[in-house]
Amino acid sequence: QVQLVESGGGLVQAGGSMRLSCAASGSISSIYAMGWYRQAPGKQRELVAHITSAGNITYADSVKGRFTISRDNAKNTVYLQMNSLKPEDTAVYYCNAIIRSGFGPPRAYWGQGTQVTVSS
Repeated sequence: QVQLVESGGGLVQAGGSMRLSCAASGSISSIYAMGWYRQAPGKQRELVAHITSAGNITYADSVKGRFTISRDNAKNTVYLQMNSLKPEDTAVYYCNAIIRSGFGPPRAYWGQGTQVTVSS
């Protein structure tokens, strides 16, 4: 059994900063890519940032220059540092990871989501 547990969401004023964390635990053989997605009310879930096991990073255009993704492989944890937050960043943020558990094939796992609200 694999779990992703997120932390760090909340309410922040526009222009402020916030850091999200997501720790993977359980029967983990390998963690491949890890990333963050978000879903605003009435909108589809979208990729925010993604980092592979080799350290290759992808950002959504809307967050480039403001958000930074990083991972600590020793702790099976991925972080999202969010600076210069805007009201349009308000959403539920979900952690995602591609994990091989035991001897099974790699599959995607999702966290429970954490609410980020940016007030204007």
